[in-house]
Amino acid sequence: MAVLDSTPQTARLVRAYADGVNAYIAHMSGSEMPLEFRLLGIRGMPKWEPINSVLLFNRMGWTLAYIAPELERALAASRVGATAAASLFPENSPIQEPIQPNGRKAPRFDFDGLAPPGAPDTATAPTVIAALDAFLPATRHVLGADEDARVFASNNWAVAPRRAESGHALLAGDPHLDLTLPSIWYEAHLVVPGALDVYGVTIPGAPGIVIGFNRAVAWTFTNTSADVLDFYTERVDDDRQPTKYLVDSVWYPLERRIERYRGARGETVGVDTMYFTRRGPMRRERGKWISMRWTVLERSNEPEAFQQAAKARDVDEFQRAMGRWFWSPAQNMLVADRRGTIAIRSTGRFPVRPGGGSGFGIRDGTSSANEWRGYLPPEFAPQARDPEQGYVASANQQPIDPHVAPYWLGGEYDPWRALRINQLLRADSQMTVDKMRRMQIDPGSARADYFVPFFLGSSRDPAARHAAGIDVGKLSEAVRLLGEWDRRYTRENKRAVLFEAAFRELVDRTWDELALSSSAGGSSPSARIVTPGSAVLAELLADSGSVWWDDRRTPRRETRDDILAASLVAALDAMRSSFGDPTKKGWTWSRSRRANIWHLLRLGSLSALDVPVQSGPSTLSPLAGNGSFGASWRMVVDAAPDELKAWGTYPGGQSGNPASSRYKNHVAGWAAGELEPLLMPKWIPDMPDSSTVSKLSLYPPR
Repeated sequence: MAVLDSTPQTARLVRAYADGVNAYIAHMSGSEMPLEFRLLGIRGMPKWEPINSVLLFNRMGWTLAYIAPELERALAASRVGATAAASLFPENSPIQEPIQPNGRKAPRFDFDGLAPPGAPDTATAPTVIAALDAFLPATRHVLGADEDARVFASNNWAVAPRRAESGHALLAGDPHLDLTLPSIWYEAHLVVPGALDVYGVTIPGAPGIVIGFNRAVAWTFTNTSADVLDFYTERVDDDRQPTKYLVDSVWYPLERRIERYRGARGETVGVDTMYFTRRGPMRRERGKWISMRWTVLERSNEPEAFQQAAKARDVDEFQRAMGRWFWSPAQNMLVADRRGTIAIRSTGRFPVRPGGGSGFGIRDGTSSANEWRGYLPPEFAPQARDPEQGYVASANQQPIDPHVAPYWLGGEYDPWRALRINQLLRADSQMTVDKMRRMQIDPGSARADYFVPFFLGSSRDPAARHAAGIDVGKLSEAVRLLGEWDRRYTRENKRAVLFEAAFRELVDRTWDELALSSSAGGSSPSARIVTPGSAVLAELLADSGSVWWDDRRTPRRETRDDILAASLVAALDAMRSSFGDPTKKGWTWSRSRRANIWHLLRLGSLSALDVPVQSGPSTLSPLAGNGSFGASWRMVVDAAPDELKAWGTYPGGQSGNPASSRYKNHVAGWAAGELEPLLMPKWIPDMPDSSTVSKLSLYPPR
């Protein structure tokens, strides 16, 4: 509650919000109890506490900022050694087209070659894995699924007036989160005459608009994917019942908290003692005490950030509000105003580590020299304002070119969507709202553009492929079929399925060194302890002689083209077995790629399942998690000087009642890539009846 005690305006805001929620709850009849509560056997609805609005952003931090590359490297090191692991999980993306423009008109490929696999690290890696697995959900790291399952995505971009047909700044954003019914977002227009007039979407529980626009400014976010979490080994006075920890030869008292865990009826089901150093929570794993420092657990005030940003009159005021109050989870905040200014800044708390170094590895907590030096000032964060190129864009790529950055932000980056966005924006100096809308479901793929030629080239030496035991007849057919693909993931195309199958085979056959079992035939080729990203695989493709191409499960020494050809032939066999004739409908992409918008209780009858969409891995509208993670809100804004105009949609509806016609009425339009006008009347009574479906009036109790 410290943030509420120290910030009176935030305290008033979240308490007023809680009072409103609780007033509604107090007057609910039994028949108004939400269906989910009845299904779960919950008889009374608990009150909403003011602190819950603050904790909501901590929960978003768990989703967006709980990134620990230390574990990925350790998992890889346990199979191929620390040097190779550092190549497979590098500190910087090998493909660079950063958020802050670097003056180039094309992406840069920093391909230095991967270090060869070495002897497994049996000393340090097991300890790191044991310690960090306790802090992190293991399913994020031990992967048997394809690479697409671990790619989370969001996009945003804005164009300057001189690159827009209308002569106004244009902004587009589509944050990608869990697709659920009811939706994570609730659309709202909040008006306090003379004080507030803002439209957009809010997360139920958040007292304000999170993404949206007012009469002067529009904004949207993508995740920075920065590493804002570090681990430290601690020395304590008593290994079993510690009371102190050592820093710089001085013993400091540990903070102890007794945590009680409650059951459905409020009964105590467990008790635990939590320990905290000045860095954060501490726990014992494999005989070592490990503490964690994470920006999300530190004091912040996001509710105030959104409240102040909603009142911004231009880009400068918006960025000042967010820079002062918004700290976690760090976001790439894109903003445009009616004066024609466009800007983007990676906003939040970014740790300054000793020597400007990276966050990889566990630090020695007994020395303060290993602690953070503070946080990066907002003026030094990756950013751009009205750049020469005439547009700004982010899609979870590395925010700043490491060649010019004097510091390390680090994290997990996906370059492909950023490459595609920049490609499209560079090619069109007359952007329109409708072009922006169509970009949000653009079926093109920079990833496919990069990988397909390598697959096609694998048939150039039939004799070598035959010597490798590959059926050159099937290879020729597979190359012919893949060559027919325009590398676009449109619903009706019949070749994307072949490429995706070949890509999965390539991943499986390439990273056999990372298999869960190292014995020959001891594991499925897809069961890996960890999987490098596709940008690293792209780097490997540039080195045809790398030892990584050799499949250790076979007696022969394979080459790059052997692996590519074998992957393509295996994919053809698999697709024929699953879908039959390549000319028939079974190969149609829309049969493989569907959105699944699950009800929060995973009840199929209350969900929207198998929804056909135009989407593909690393396109601007990818789906992950079996189709349940994607574009949760789409918005395009024309920041005209006289009046901002906006369009948007989301995969859900304004009602949480499954019996309501507005429970999922936006799903069909969302799936088709359509947007609806976002009406922002200056005076509600003036709205025509044709624009009004229903009215709900709420009055304070008398």
